Amino acid sequence: MKTQSIKQFRLAAACALALGLVSGTASAQSFGPNNDRELWNDTAKQVWMNGFGECWHSAYGPPPPSNVCNPKVAEYVAPPAPAPYVAPIVVAKAAEYERVAFDTNVLFDFDKSVLRPAGKDALDSFVGKIGSNMKTETITAIGYADRFGTDGYNQSLSERRVAAVKEYLISKGVDGKWVHTAAKGETSPTTSAGECKGTKATSGTIACLQPDRHVFVEISGTKLKQ
Repeated sequence: MKTQSIKQFRLAAACALALGLVSGTASAQSFGPNNDRELWNDTAKQVWMNGFGECWHSAYGPPPPSNVCNPKVAEYVAPPAPAPYVAPIVVAKAAEYERVAFDTNVLFDFDKSVLRPAGKDALDSFVGKIGSNMKTETITAIGYADRFGTDGYNQSLSERRVAAVKEYLISKGVDGKWVHTAAKGETSPTTSAGECKGTKATSGTIACLQPDRHVFVEISGTKLKQ
């Protein structure tokens, strides 16, 4: 009987000791009455965290307020959208034109209205100067004759000469609407009075009066400025 009492006493003491240890551990973990939302601490008051940096707390109620264990996540702020691309405005430079005028002189044989090879070469060079970048305004061709023959004959001769020049220009691509013609016969000689003496058509006077047997061609317009 005495021995059984001793065993019962030892058993009660062991149970009391075990209960005391459990109570001490719970106190170290901060599980006190009405304190079920506190964080879990160890005996050194260090907060327990998992591998993601999240604190352990009681399983009852909401998590504790934001603190070092539950920092506020910074809100993502999208970078400002890039400004829309605006293509630069390129202002085309207006074409600049300049006034141009040039001429040529086509000589004819005595009492003839047929173009000579030299006359055709002169007209070819004239047409070549016009080019595609020139805006033609007018082309004027005026026919002349020397003083040998009647006024009427020389007027008709000068008209035939200028007609031959216009026809050749058109054959080279010149628009006939730009070519204006006139004929002055012997009324406006290139030679001066008394320069070629003689009243008969000798070889000397014919050669001297060569400048009077011609067609003068002139063009005016605008051309792209270089």
